[in-house]
Order: sequence, then structure tokens, then C-alpha cells
Amino acid sequence: MSEALREKANKLPLKPGVYIMKDSEGKVIYVGKAKKLKNRVSSYFRGSHDTKTAAMVSKVSDFEVIIANSEFEALVLENSLIKRYVPHYNILLKDGKGYPLVRLDVRQPYPSFSLVSKAENDGARYFGPFGGRVMVREAIDAICKTLKLPTCRRKFPRDIGRGRPCLNYHMGACDAYCRGTPSEEEYRRVINEAEMILDGKAAELCSALEREMLEAAEALKFELASEKRDKLKAIRKLESKQMVVSGKAVDTDIIGFARGIAKSCFVVLRFIGGSLLEKEFELIENPIEDDGEAVSGLLRQFYSVRGVYPKNIYLPCETEENSLLEKLFTEQAGHRVYVITPRKGEKRQLVETANVNAAEEINRATNREEKTLKTLEWLQNALGLEKSPERIEAFDISNIGSSDIVASMTVFERLKPLKNAYRRFKIKGTETPDDYYSMSETLLRRFERYLGGDERFGTLPDLILIDGGQAHANVARSVLRDKGLDIPAFGMVKDERHRTRALISPEGEEIGIGANPAVFSFIGRIQEETHRFAIEYHRTLRTKSVRGSELDRIAGVGEARKAALLKKFKSVRAIANADMEELAAVVPRNTAAAVYAYYHKKEEEK
Repeated sequence: MSEALREKANKLPLKPGVYIMKDSEGKVIYVGKAKKLKNRVSSYFRGSHDTKTAAMVSKVSDFEVIIANSEFEALVLENSLIKRYVPHYNILLKDGKGYPLVRLDVRQPYPSFSLVSKAENDGARYFGPFGGRVMVREAIDAICKTLKLPTCRRKFPRDIGRGRPCLNYHMGACDAYCRGTPSEEEYRRVINEAEMILDGKAAELCSALEREMLEAAEALKFELASEKRDKLKAIRKLESKQMVVSGKAVDTDIIGFARGIAKSCFVVLRFIGGSLLEKEFELIENPIEDDGEAVSGLLRQFYSVRGVYPKNIYLPCETEENSLLEKLFTEQAGHRVYVITPRKGEKRQLVETANVNAAEEINRATNREEKTLKTLEWLQNALGLEKSPERIEAFDISNIGSSDIVASMTVFERLKPLKNAYRRFKIKGTETPDDYYSMSETLLRRFERYLGGDERFGTLPDLILIDGGQAHANVARSVLRDKGLDIPAFGMVKDERHRTRALISPEGEEIGIGANPAVFSFIGRIQEETHRFAIEYHRTLRTKSVRGSELDRIAGVGEARKAALLKKFKSVRAIANADMEELAAVVPRNTAAAVYAYYHKKEEEK
């Protein structure tokens, strides 16, 4: 096979293009680009390579090439194909789901800001994506406080004139649009100012406010001039605190890159006006490309996810593609982007700082990895497991009396909670508290789902932990044997302070964990997280039950009308906040009037 691939590669043209490596099943495992396809592709099938490249080449069963008209076209095509196939051996960053956007529904008479995970084609304006939700929430709160926009849950114009202004108005943090003044037009004007700040146009806004202030002073409108002055000061203070989080305001990104023994780290230091705004980094498996190619590929992924480009990008190493990256980013950004590899001076020092940050993150990750390996090794030896418990599933039951008996399943992979794999169960086979029956039903349903091919339950754990003692561990072993599964199961035994002090086998053998602080902390965290998840689900069900019965107390609301209201509004809170016309669109007007009167009478009584 190697000889056949070498011959095929030697027949390729000396032209730019993209090559696509495939395994024996036809799956794309690597995508690369080349100035000269023949030279680059044939190099994989001769001579020796590092471990990772050799592993990739050993799995190549065939390859395809796409000839491009230029190196730039090959660069763009490579990026597109990596996004499409997500090949195993290509260097890959996150897909961007963790980067929130700020949404503003400009179609509403009184639009307000909200955080969302992705943009929709719904006519609203979107800002971002941004680095993190906490930072963005703080920034939005600061902008609203600066411009005295409402941050309460009142909806306008529906709630105008209902109730007195809240404490924010009396503290000077809101202009109390709930009074009906300032007007809707004034609200829109202030929202436009907030949009300018999020667009990175705070300096332009300050210039406009300064001009308006001077014009008001010249016209002897001193009160208006004073208002403009105060707002100008507040916005400049906002800028100085670097609360402007839009990437559009960033003028320079400093890139750092470092390789460790097993991992590499890609770092971006973001600057506005010479001041460091934030640091982003990602740890990745060591790429098969050299540092220059790796940085080029990471840059393209990083900016394509965010869609926001600075004016200057300083690289830690020379690449053959600086000019191509400049062209690509300039086209995508809509403004000139400079990609530079500084060799000396202050700019080079900044790059070295970014490289130091990258190396430090690798060291931290290495220490964490060593701690993880030692903890898992201890558990494997202490529990007599055949293999390391990389994936652990934990189960707990929650009930108060006989109502809403529920179970939780949490998942930990290499000591970290895997929250998208958490599952919840509402116990169906009994209405009386029976922890052993409830645990048996939970485990049966979990593993029947696995045996039935349910992808949501498609991965088996290496270890099962039950919140309980020997009897609970026996229940788990019985269920597993019935289903023909060989998975070790242990109970988590608590001390008088309700902390997990030991693990217990179905045979009753206790394995103390108190002497190993890392294991003690980890098992305690599993027990607490599993209990929390169960209690949270139980409270949710009880709240729904209570709220459902609240609708039952309203005259004229039977099961059918209650179902129609909940289907439309999704929650009782939304029903309580709906106006008369919204309610009447779902149920008869007399019923709508009864629902409206019920909730608004409650508000008046408060």
C-alpha cells in the first residue's frame, strides 16, 4: 500500500492545492495544503517521521487532491474542508458554542438586551461573540447603568403606569421609563447609544456628546448641557474600566504558542489602546504540522469562529502564509488587517510574554494530568479494577414522602463532570418510598436504553457509584448481572457529618478514602453533585405541581384550557405576565378575564 501511494503521489503536478488523506473505511483523517502537491504529498511516503505523523501515515489507505489556482485559494479551501470533515489528525479548536452573543430585538417598541448562544435569522441585531457570559453580563449591566436604561423584568409599553418606579430610579441608575416619560423616542435614542458602545464606537459617541454639550451651552440650555456632560463622563469612565467587550474595539492581538511533551497551547492576548483586555487560550494535542503551519491553521479557526478581527495580529513565529493570512482576514473583516512576526523591540517582548503564558498553561495542565492519573490509579488499585476508571457514573434517589420520586445519574470523565451526559429519571413503578426498588428501576432503565441502542446512553461506565451502602451496591450488581454486563459497582458510605468516608463493595468490604485527600475530595464531589442534581429535579417537579394547581383555582379554567394556556405560554409565570389580549387569543374572553384578574389581584394585594 505504501509503495502504491508513493507512486500515486509522484504523479501529482507541481501545482498548489489541497490533499485529503483517507483511512481504509474512506473516512477523512487529515486535510492539508501545499504550494507544490507532488513534493508535499510524496514526502509523507518516504523517510522517517515523528510519532504522531507516522501514526497518521500508517492509517492512510488513499488520498485525493484538489488543484487550486493559487496558494490563497488552497488556503481558503483547506479551511473549508477542515470545517466540513473535522479530521482526527488536524489541529482543531472549539466550535464556538461557548461564546455568547448579545441580542437586541430592534423590532420591539422598547427593545432590551439578552444573552443567546447563537444568532438566528429573526431580524434582531446581534453583537459578539464574546469571551464569557459573566463578563458580558457585567458589561451589559454597566452600559445600562451608565445610560440609565431599565434592567428590571417589566415589559414596555405593557407595564407603563403599573406601579411605582423601583429602587434603581431613586438611586439614579434608571430613568424610570415605567412612568411613561421619557418617551419611546428617547428610549430608542439611548438604545442607539448603547449599540454604538457594543459596536466599539464609544469614542465616536463621546465626540457626538461633547459636540451636543457645547451646542447646548452656547444656546444657554445649561441643564441639558449638564446632562450631556454627566453622560460623557460616565461613558469615558466605562471605557477606562475596559468594560467595552466587543471584539470590534480590539486593535491588537498577540499570539503565543508552545509545545509540551503531550500537549500544545495556543494563546491570544487582546489589547485595546495598549491596555490588555483579556486572555484566551486553548490546550490541544500536539499537531503534526510544524509551529508555523500550526499557528496559521489555529489562527484561521480562531477568527472564523468569532467573526471579529483586530487591526494587528502579532505572531510568535514566521509562517510562509503571513501575506495570505493578511489577504484572507482583510477580506473577511471588511478593514485592513496586518499579520506581522516581530523580530525585536517592544512588539517582540509582547509575543514572548504570550509564549510564556502558553508554556505556563501547559505546565498547569501537566500537573493536573499527573494528579488525575494518580487519583485514577489509586482507585483502580484500591477497588481491584481491571482497568482505570476513566468514566464513572453515579446514582442517587430523592423523595419527600411519596410525591415525585426521582433519580439522578451524573457522569465524570477523568475526574471532570460531563454535564451533557447527566440524566434524570422519574420513578414510575412505585408510589411509596422504596430506595432499593427505585434504584433497581433506575439502573434497569439506564442499561436497557444502552442495550436498545439509545445513543444518549450509548457509552458504558468503567465504574458505578451508588449513594448508599452495601444493599444499594448489591442492587446494582443484581441489575448488571441480569443484563449480562460486567461493570464494578460500589456504594458511597457517609460519616456522621454526611460526608463520603468510604466505598463499599456488594460483599460488604469497606475501602477507606480518608487517607488520600485527592480521592476523598473527588468522591465527596461526586456524591454532592449527584445529590444536588437529584434534589434540583425533585424541586422542579414539585414547583410544576404547585403551579399547575394554582391554575386549577381559577374559575373557568379546566384541564383543556389549562393545557392550552401552558402550551402557548410554556409556564405559569408567563401566563401571569400576559396581558388581556394575549390571554384572549388562547381561551374565551371571559376565561381570559378571570385569569388576568386572578394574577393582577394578587399583585395588588402584594
